[in-house]
Amino acid sequence: MENPSLKYITNPDFGKPPDEQNEILQRNGEPHTTSFNYMLNQGLSEAIKNLNPVEFLLNERKIKLTITNFLFQKPEVPPEMVLVKNKTIYPTSCRQSANTYKGKFLVEIDWYIDNEQQQSFTKDLGEIPVMVKSERCHLSKMSPKQLVECGEHEQEWGGYFIIKGNEKLVRMLLMTRRNYPITIKRSGWKQRGALFSDCGVSIRCVRSDQTATNNVLHFVNDGTAKLMFSYQKVLYYTPLCLILKALCNYSDQYIYQRLIQGCEDDTYYIDCVQNMLRAVHRENLHTTEDCRLYLGKMFRVKFYECPEWSTDKEVAEFILRKCILIHLDNNEDKFNMLVFMAQKLFSFAQDKCKVEGADAVMMQELLLGGHLYLQILKEKMYSWLNGLKLSILKLAKAATFSISQTEMLRAAKNSGGIESALGNFLATGNLNSISGLGLMQDKGLVIMAENINRMRYMSHFRAVHRGAFFQEMRTTEARQLLPDAWGFICPVHTPDGAPCGLLNHLTLNCVITDVPDQDKVNNIPLVLTELGMKPLKNADMIDLKSSYVVQLDGRIIGYVHINDAARIVQKLRLFKIKGKVIPQTLEIALVPLKRTVAQYPGIFLFTGPARMMRPLKNLYTNQIELVGTFEQVYLDICVTPEEAYDKVTTHMELSKTAFLSNLAQLIPMPDCNQSPRNMYQCQMGKQTMGTPCHTWDLQSETKLYRLQTPGTPLFRPVHHDNILLDDFAMGTNAIVAVISYTGYDMEDAMIINKASEERGLAHGMIYKSEFVELDHPDSFFERDPNTKNTNLSNLLDSDGLPFIGRKMVENTPLYCFFDADRSLYITKTFKGKEECYIHSVKLCANFGRQKAKKIACFTYRVPRNPSVGDKFASRAGQKGICSQKWPAEDLPFTETGLVPDIVFNPHGFPSRMTIAMMIEIMAGKSAALHGLVHDATPFRFTEEDTAIDYFGRLLEKGGYNYYGTETMYSGIDGREMTAQIFFGIVHYQRLRHMVSDKWQVRSTGPTNILTRQPLQGRKRGGGVRFGEMERDALISHGASFLLQDRLFHCSDESTAFICTSCGTLLGPITAVMRLADRPQHTETKETCRLCETDEHINKIKIPYIFKFFVTQLASCNINVRVGCQEV
Repeated sequence: MENPSLKYITNPDFGKPPDEQNEILQRNGEPHTTSFNYMLNQGLSEAIKNLNPVEFLLNERKIKLTITNFLFQKPEVPPEMVLVKNKTIYPTSCRQSANTYKGKFLVEIDWYIDNEQQQSFTKDLGEIPVMVKSERCHLSKMSPKQLVECGEHEQEWGGYFIIKGNEKLVRMLLMTRRNYPITIKRSGWKQRGALFSDCGVSIRCVRSDQTATNNVLHFVNDGTAKLMFSYQKVLYYTPLCLILKALCNYSDQYIYQRLIQGCEDDTYYIDCVQNMLRAVHRENLHTTEDCRLYLGKMFRVKFYECPEWSTDKEVAEFILRKCILIHLDNNEDKFNMLVFMAQKLFSFAQDKCKVEGADAVMMQELLLGGHLYLQILKEKMYSWLNGLKLSILKLAKAATFSISQTEMLRAAKNSGGIESALGNFLATGNLNSISGLGLMQDKGLVIMAENINRMRYMSHFRAVHRGAFFQEMRTTEARQLLPDAWGFICPVHTPDGAPCGLLNHLTLNCVITDVPDQDKVNNIPLVLTELGMKPLKNADMIDLKSSYVVQLDGRIIGYVHINDAARIVQKLRLFKIKGKVIPQTLEIALVPLKRTVAQYPGIFLFTGPARMMRPLKNLYTNQIELVGTFEQVYLDICVTPEEAYDKVTTHMELSKTAFLSNLAQLIPMPDCNQSPRNMYQCQMGKQTMGTPCHTWDLQSETKLYRLQTPGTPLFRPVHHDNILLDDFAMGTNAIVAVISYTGYDMEDAMIINKASEERGLAHGMIYKSEFVELDHPDSFFERDPNTKNTNLSNLLDSDGLPFIGRKMVENTPLYCFFDADRSLYITKTFKGKEECYIHSVKLCANFGRQKAKKIACFTYRVPRNPSVGDKFASRAGQKGICSQKWPAEDLPFTETGLVPDIVFNPHGFPSRMTIAMMIEIMAGKSAALHGLVHDATPFRFTEEDTAIDYFGRLLEKGGYNYYGTETMYSGIDGREMTAQIFFGIVHYQRLRHMVSDKWQVRSTGPTNILTRQPLQGRKRGGGVRFGEMERDALISHGASFLLQDRLFHCSDESTAFICTSCGTLLGPITAVMRLADRPQHTETKETCRLCETDEHINKIKIPYIFKFFVTQLASCNINVRVGCQEV
């Protein structure tokens, strides 16, 4: 859509489900669902193929266990629930009943005795969570009408899991680009060993089943290189030439020639290569066989996955296959890549090429939810196989045990499943992994998809996080917005505060690649060869000084002459755009050789998944091309046709706003605001009360906010219409007068017209849900038939549950049930402090396999009219609280009789420089006059053709002042005001921060047992926070007695004994006397243990926390003496 309009909401078919879903909205869930579908269709099969078999000895016989196949079923009701008519479980059922949306997962087990295959069997590993709208979800491929019939929204995009009724989303993390060696400088590497430097070439290797591991080629200051590989979170280091000789049976001369090829002029590097090769021979390792035997001998103790009968050579082959460059399948490719990494490392160490670093977006990709789920599932399947092994060994301890199919099935039955492991991961976001899965964090991987409003919900699915590890770093490198992020990461939509720069959001047009067609990927080397690439088989005959290396997904496939590189890349782009022979998601990065120190040259091609790409117009073909983060750096891209240079500019942006995210594109004219205000609006838009859903009667969320009287904005970007935001309206069009009228509008406060508030301005409500579960399976809900309370039948229905729409106050009956344990009826009362109404009552089913318990869900509706202290904001980041509800008759009015809904203080404009809000006041007024909607998309106006002039002329045509001002009359005495008042319409947002949820006051209440001070927390009836600034305020007012009352008398005042002679609080104790020496009717006295006298004991009043502190210091052998003097 080019311009916003009211056609959508004025259409007679408004509200009816469309024939197809909105393409832009479907992009939100697409990366998540496609990654999960890859796991189902291809990834799990690859993972099972790469899963190591579990092998062990049992009674001197070799047993081998392996998983060969799997079956992942759609969610269905367990067979035990025979009375259910429809076995299908839909997501809405799980949301309403606080259940997990999961399907049965079965695997086929093959097992061998002395390499002889036995009869395979199938094992049910439990029910594991299913992603909504994936191919294992019942909603997959449903039309909008069918989705509505199943209790979903017509634009449902999925991509999340439902865990115990809550929507959980696996967070997209920024990871290092896969299968590309990156030059990095890291000071921490110096601590890895003697003479280690801070220079290295790191490569994150990712296999087709998404298993990832890191290899780093370190430069050592003695001129050698050591390769780091990891296994089960432990790092190991080996000489480079040892690995090269172990990989392939090549002569030392061939290895030497390959390492120095193209670097024949670098004498330092040649000497280093010679020394590294000699070092291997000094260890008496001359052949490939010797190197492999040495590797196996050194590492076999650590690699317990290898069976105990494995030879040293087999252990070495396991290391080379599972730990070193795992993305490559054969040793020749691994050898070639290590040679390339060595040349790049020594070039970097000699400052011949630049550091690339892992913080640039061009060196990053995303970790998707489906891929992480696959890695965890693979690891849990292997853990289960080990559990099966332990179960067999446990059974084998019996004297009558004999390995057979029956015993194997018995052991499998006792070995449990993986259901709880995956459920716990998605419920908590904590990763319990032996290997660490190549991640830098094991917490915070899953977030709750909060549905406060539509903007908040959408932003979760496009959010990318740098990682929890970087939040603790003191440096700002990871937070910086670098130029290569243009078009991929939104520069506006990031929170202010601790996560600033770490939690970012993808731009509107940024797409995440999926796994391409493998046949098209296989065509790439053939196409390049036809275009002029020299294949790898003639590598030793090629002059590398005048050639670029060509890499495809981390595998060297050939070389291209420097003079032919630009032509070959240009023609390859033509094939890419057509997409018939090679994939359209191919990323082609030509890093040119420069005379100055620059990035290491080469042609790097990427086809893997999880990369960020965006569409651009290729000016050579006038067609749309997907461009990646790496290749964009070496392209010349213009924004408008006027900026293009002939034969220089290669691509052009599709729109001026392509670099903004979903939420940033909803800000009206952000180019006219100060940049922090746009950031604030992105945050406040996600805190706005609005219309989070349409299925109010099917919700069981803990808390939902609803704006009862929303309106469509009259001044809005076209993106508002493109994402159908009117379906989930979240603001109110208010008449605003910019005037300092009362003094109650200072410091961002605002005054609301009391009459407008009574007629529904920004009226909202909160929906809260509470689950009640009866402990005994035989208990049931029913109203007590023998009750003496005659009013109970007016409050509760015959089923013991409250009537819909009933008003609830504290201690009124909520529900009644029969307790089978005690054989009596029990009535429970409502414990809420706030008046509310029963919105819905649901009896929920438990899909578990235990005997079903009775569960009820009560949803309360809490009305929330705007009150003093509630927070509001315009879409220009002008936030403030309501300071007063002013009577309409006392507010100023215009010549036409209009009274403002909101009075806004003009002092809010100069320092904030929110010119867009001024424009909105004029545009909103002209839109209401002419009955249309104005486009607030940024970059439409220029300095010559200004927005103020455009809207000013529209106001003049409507009979109003060009500058948007009006003559107003005082509401107090009716006199005309001297100044002209800026007056118009602004779309205001009511934020979810309300006084009713935050106010706190107490005189007496619960205290901490240890410190005797008031508890913390509003829900627990705790005390009000009293900090240093409050203390300073009371001192400055001279109210010291009030300060003493707050912090002492009303807190932890206590009486203690002190010895004024030695000043100790711990010395005075009650003297213990023998019964024979104790005189009758004599009071006991406190005696100081240090002075051994009671003459100087006195009572004082001190805070109890001080006495507690003194006691703690005494436990550390520190004595505290208090100076005393008589006053």
